[in-house]
Amino acid sequence: MYSTLLLLHSLARWVVLIFIMYSIYRAFVGYTKNKTFSETDNTFRHWTATVAHIQLMIGMILYTQSPMVKYYWKHSETKLQDFEITFFGLIHIALMITAIVLLTIGSAKAKRKQTDKEKFRTILIWFSIALIIIFIAIPWPFSPLSNRPYLRTF
Repeated sequence: MYSTLLLLHSLARWVVLIFIMYSIYRAFVGYTKNKTFSETDNTFRHWTATVAHIQLMIGMILYTQSPMVKYYWKHSETKLQDFEITFFGLIHIALMITAIVLLTIGSAKAKRKQTDKEKFRTILIWFSIALIIIFIAIPWPFSPLSNRPYLRTF
């Protein structure tokens, strides 16, 4: 089951990124061109947050089952000596939770804004900040923090 969740998590990462980037794109175009906040815009706002929450739940399950994380919490004296273990044991989860919280706040705030321009602006700002944090927290193959392949195969 753990390997299945890892594969699902790896695939869902791309879905989340696509949704966030597309929502940011729609918000940017809507804000700069003074467009009407359509039902499609609202649907993408909602589904971006939903997909991110699903990814977070999968990530939380993996976090509690991960051998690397278990090692991190068991060996407190060596935690900070191995940065990759510290990254997955603490940094990755903290940044991802922060990003999803910001995304959720941005989605909720945008839903409650009165004007279309305010809705687009709110999504643009909050989702962009969340995306930057997510980009930092992802263990890209080229990341100096920690790296993993783009898509895990087992």
